[in-house]
Amino acid sequence: MAPMTNRTEEIRPAWLDDPTTVAPTVLVIGGFLTSPPLYRGLRARLLEAGAAAVEIAPIWTPDWLLVVGRGLGAIVTRASRALLGAARVAAGSPLSRGAPLLVVGHSAGGVVARLLTSPEPFEGRPCRGAGRIGAIVTLGTPHVVSADSPFGGIGAAKVAAFLDRVAPGAAFAPRVGYVAVASRAFPGRRTGGLRERLAWAAYQAVLPQPGAEVIEGDGVVPLAATRLEGAIEVVLDEARHSPFGSRPWYGSAGPLDAWWPIALDAWRRALLVRAESLATRSRGGG
Repeated sequence: MAPMTNRTEEIRPAWLDDPTTVAPTVLVIGGFLTSPPLYRGLRARLLEAGAAAVEIAPIWTPDWLLVVGRGLGAIVTRASRALLGAARVAAGSPLSRGAPLLVVGHSAGGVVARLLTSPEPFEGRPCRGAGRIGAIVTLGTPHVVSADSPFGGIGAAKVAAFLDRVAPGAAFAPRVGYVAVASRAFPGRRTGGLRERLAWAAYQAVLPQPGAEVIEGDGVVPLAATRLEGAIEVVLDEARHSPFGSRPWYGSAGPLDAWWPIALDAWRRALLVRAESLATRSRGGG
């Protein structure tokens, strides 16, 4: 008869052998009205910066167009499938060795990334993905939304309220790292030039700030809306919200050089917390 094998040893993730040497498999979740090709440059830069692999969730502009009438449920389903696919990539990678993913969510994609961790179904879609995620990095994500704003009125406030109830702030820290990246590159002014007035109107549409003459932000989302309680905050001076156009955005080389080391550190710290927790449990410490 063959000797019995400890089942715990059979399923022990390879990354636990040395969490300090693994590299992350990254899942990118794009923002509202974007499509995967827009993030090819970001993918290339992340690979150059040391990511083991970079997967881009297959969420396309037509999918986002349906959100206004149908909600985010279908987007969450696509993102959940992408999460499972990226986890399989990580499991097969000699660099990641099955380590939990580093998820980068741009704009509304950061909200979707947080929804993936929900312990409750969202719009009938099961989530519970926190165990597969080592860190969530949000780029210009509106975490704080007013129900009285035009943006909140199309469903964003309902989603924010759901997350505040089931997964508020950095809900799964320290086993999941959280980094909220924002920019103050485009101040909006009530009585400034055309671009400044347009930015001011955009910011008020996301998070009204009555009486504010000047509002900091990235051209689309105000700085105040990007804050996530418990997350590491990174505020950039030169980064626009959108990957469209020629000016640097969050995924361009300069801005990425600022936030990526912080994201990588948050991801690795979360892995070490998990490793220590599993080691304590195996020693009978609870």
